Amino acid sequence: MALALTSVAQAQHPQTREGFWIGFGFGYGSAGLTCTSPCAFNSSAKGGGATGYIKLGGTLNSKGLLGGEVNGWTKNISGATPTTTETVGNVSGAVYFYPAPASGFFLKGGVGFADYILSGGGSSVSGSGFGFLAGVGYDIRVGRNVSLTPTANFYFGADGDVSDVSGTVPSVKHTVIDFGLGITFH
Repeated sequence: MALALTSVAQAQHPQTREGFWIGFGFGYGSAGLTCTSPCAFNSSAKGGGATGYIKLGGTLNSKGLLGGEVNGWTKNISGATPTTTETVGNVSGAVYFYPAPASGFFLKGGVGFADYILSGGGSSVSGSGFGFLAGVGYDIRVGRNVSLTPTANFYFGADGDVSDVSGTVPSVKHTVIDFGLGITFH
């Protein structure tokens, strides 16, 4: 029965890609943070946190989209006084490839800018540098021009040195693996 309903829904809303598109979503992901020895991140500064993305662009053809995507991960560090929030993110130029045009399955990849921000007590420090994005997803058509889009992403950033009055944390890097659900307007 469920298979029949899925087939009916796909027949009513075929996978077509043309013109401008935009999407956004939220999820949960795990971040890894590293820096050059002798520094180390506290274990409470890593791990699970909220994620989100926004993407937009244009259609190249039935198998490809070209656009930009912003991905972010954030977490309040437990036990920190004052309350401290860590945020990492990537801004990427991205390509989305649909191997079978009639399917909603896609692969994506992109390169661009990465950022690490540590904020608390009314001040913040940050580092930025090169980043890249890779992921998979599936557009589930729920309307003629609307899809629910589950995604899995990996993003990396070489955020550089982060400094404040207490010193420098050298060569900060982040990796995030996240799973989310979004909505895409085609």
